[in-house]
Amino acid sequence: MKEKTVYVCTNCGQESPKWVGKCSSCGSWNTYVEQLVRKDTPTLRSVPPTLGGGTKNRPMRIDHIEGGEEPRIDMHDAELNRVLGGGLIRGSLVLLGGEPGIGKSTLILQTVLHLKDRKVLYVSGEESARQIKLRADRIKKDAEGLFILCETSLEQIFTHIQNVNPEVVIIDSIQTIFCEGIESSPGSIVQVRECSASLLKFAKENSVSVIMIGHINKEGSIAGPKVLEHIVDTVLQFEGDQHYMYRILRSIKNRFGSTSELGIYEMRQNGLRQVSNPSELLLSEDHVGMSGVSIACAVEGVRPFLIETQALVSSAVYGNPQRSATGFDLRRMNMLLAVLEKRVGFKLGAKDVFLNIAGGLRVNDPAIDLSVISAILSSNMDVEIDHTTCMAGEVGLSGEIRPVNRIEQRIGEAEKLGFERMIVPKRNLQGLNVEKLKIQLIGVRKVEEAFRALFG
Repeated sequence: MKEKTVYVCTNCGQESPKWVGKCSSCGSWNTYVEQLVRKDTPTLRSVPPTLGGGTKNRPMRIDHIEGGEEPRIDMHDAELNRVLGGGLIRGSLVLLGGEPGIGKSTLILQTVLHLKDRKVLYVSGEESARQIKLRADRIKKDAEGLFILCETSLEQIFTHIQNVNPEVVIIDSIQTIFCEGIESSPGSIVQVRECSASLLKFAKENSVSVIMIGHINKEGSIAGPKVLEHIVDTVLQFEGDQHYMYRILRSIKNRFGSTSELGIYEMRQNGLRQVSNPSELLLSEDHVGMSGVSIACAVEGVRPFLIETQALVSSAVYGNPQRSATGFDLRRMNMLLAVLEKRVGFKLGAKDVFLNIAGGLRVNDPAIDLSVISAILSSNMDVEIDHTTCMAGEVGLSGEIRPVNRIEQRIGEAEKLGFERMIVPKRNLQGLNVEKLKIQLIGVRKVEEAFRALFG
C-alpha cells in the first residue's frame, strides 16, 4: 500500500509536494523535511505504526523471559507517582476518568509541562491549540519537549506520532477520536473500543506510554463500553465536588501497583497544588465549644490523615425520621445507629440524623466508625468532645471495638499534629511500645468504654 508524503518547512510550517531549497513563505534555506501524511485507503481497524522499538511476537518459555523491575517515568508529581505505583510504566495504557470540569485536562497538562526531559505529544480533540496554550500560561509552566496536536482521526494521529516519535502520548479525550474505517460516530461503543485497542497495540509494541482522558456518565462510571476498563493497564478516577477546592485521585485498577492509594490536590487559580499533608488542611477549622464534631484518623493506602466528622441529631418534625450521610456510606451509618440503640440503649429511632465528612472527602476506612458514633452522641446530648482527642476503631454488630490496621502510622500522625489523647481498640495495644510516645493512648473494648472516656 503506497504512502503519501509531503515536505514541510521546519521554520514556518509551509507545505510543498516536493523538496525545494528555499521556502517560498519565510525565505529560509534547506528547512524542508519529508513527513508521512496518511495512507491512501483506511482499513477497518487502524494499524498502529512501529517506531523501531517494536518486536515480533513469538512463543517464549517463561524461564527465558527476562524479569526485573519495570522502568518508570518520573512524572515530577508525588501524588500522581504514588497513585500510579511509583511512576508511569513505559508501554502502559492509562485511563483517567472524571466529571466534566473537574480538572482532568489541567492535571495532565501541568504534569506533562514538568517533563522537560521527555518528548510528549498532547492530542486534543476538544480544544484548540490556543486554548491549551492559554491554560499553560495560567499554570505558568512551559516545556520545549511538549507538542500540541488538534486532531480526531486516529489514522492522522498515528501519522503524526511517526513524525514526532514521542515517549508519552496524551489523548484528550478518547470519546472524540474516531477510526475512519468504521461507519459510526465518534464516542460510540465500536469507535471507543477499536481506537483503544489500536492505542494499546501501539503502546505495547513501541514501549510508548499512552494516557487517555475519558468522560464519565450519569452513573459515575467511565462512558463507553465496560470492556474499555479491561483493555487498559491502569484506571484512575479524578473526583471531587466543584463547590470544594479539594480533588481526589484514586486508582480503581492498576496492573503495576496498588489500587488502595490516594492522591489529594487543591484546586487553585494557577492549577492544581499537591497536598502533601492533608491532615493540616482538613483540620483547619476551629471547632472548640461545638458539639457533634469528632476527629478520626483514617488511612487510605499507606497514608494516614486526620479528618473531621460532623453530625447533627434533631427531633423529627416531618413524620418519618431522615437519614443523610455525605462522604460516608449511608447503609453503614444506619447499621451504627442500630448498634447504638440495641447495644448501648440510646433511642435515636424518632430523630433525624445527618452526617458529614468535612472537606468534601469520601472515606471508606471502617476505622472511622468510632468517630461517627461519637459525633452522633455528642450532637444528641449537646456535649462537646475534647478537641485534643482523636480516635480510630471499627465498631462491630455486638458493640465491640475491633482492631484496625496500621495503628503505628495512625498514632504517629496524631502525635505529629499535637493531639494529646487517642482512643484506640484495646487489642491494638498488644505488643505496642508506648514508652517513647508523647500521646496518651486509651484502649477500649466496647462502645460503652469509649463513651465513658469521652464524656465521663
